[in-house]
Amino acid sequence: MIDTYSVPLTQLVQEFQLALAYRSSDFEAIRVTVDDVSRPGLQLAGYFDHFEPMRLQVLGNAEMSYLRKISEEKQTVIFDRLFSYKIPALIIARNVDPTPACLAMAKKHDITVLRCQESTSYIVSSLISYLKSALAPRITRHGVFVDVYGEGLLLVGESGIGKSEAAVELIKRGHRLIADDAVEIKKINSTSLMGSAPALIRNYIELRGIGVINVAKLFGMGAIKGENVIDLVINIVPWSNHEIYDRLGLEEQHVDILGVKVPQITIPITPGRNLAVILEAAAMNNRQKKMGYNAAVEFTEQINKHFDENMGQSF
Repeated sequence: MIDTYSVPLTQLVQEFQLALAYRSSDFEAIRVTVDDVSRPGLQLAGYFDHFEPMRLQVLGNAEMSYLRKISEEKQTVIFDRLFSYKIPALIIARNVDPTPACLAMAKKHDITVLRCQESTSYIVSSLISYLKSALAPRITRHGVFVDVYGEGLLLVGESGIGKSEAAVELIKRGHRLIADDAVEIKKINSTSLMGSAPALIRNYIELRGIGVINVAKLFGMGAIKGENVIDLVINIVPWSNHEIYDRLGLEEQHVDILGVKVPQITIPITPGRNLAVILEAAAMNNRQKKMGYNAAVEFTEQINKHFDENMGQSF
């Protein structure tokens, strides 16, 4: 199930150090639900077709200069209509003071007006980037998420297969834990997924027979990481003599998560296999593939070349 999120306006005010020019009565309850921001240029000229009232509205130096050149009566008409759409808030950049007509209409419609020190382009781009991350589509999946040589490995498999134990071995070998048991996955763009741990279980890992341990306190702060891009999904399964496993690695497997195709491999395990070493090799191999080198393809080409040459000599 995909969760939907919203961001409290108070959180944005604190994050971007916005100053209150007018505080609406529902200021504490306002939540931003869309990940885009608008600069109402055409709206100042009275054109409100295709206007998006759910977005934060930002006025810059150009818009404020235009407003100063028109009469207060026209300003009143403009802001009366703009604020009638019940926008989440109006932000004025470059620390410019709102005009008296702006404040009057903000009080009439009870709309929050904010100011910031930064330039218009900076605050718009920063807000969009922040909101896209905070409001990104997300789901929670069962698994263990680790950073191995910079590659984000999402370990999945049935409960008790040994995912957490493998994670501890990787931590001892210098790699980092991101999440154990539950992994919060959010779609940051059309091709990338970011994984992290829910706040309640962050830095904790469960080992059957021992219990829950705090990785940060037991192994040090260098053993944990807040979030990472999911580069590879590793499905860990018990070995079965009735299954046929890929011996060369030529088969391209993918798993669809939130509409993003992520590379996936299946690793069968038996008692005695060093899973941590296998996971390290998988991470390095995946990194090589992203850099354009595929050992399986190279090996196959060498085999084919060898047989072609021998066939030529036999005739």
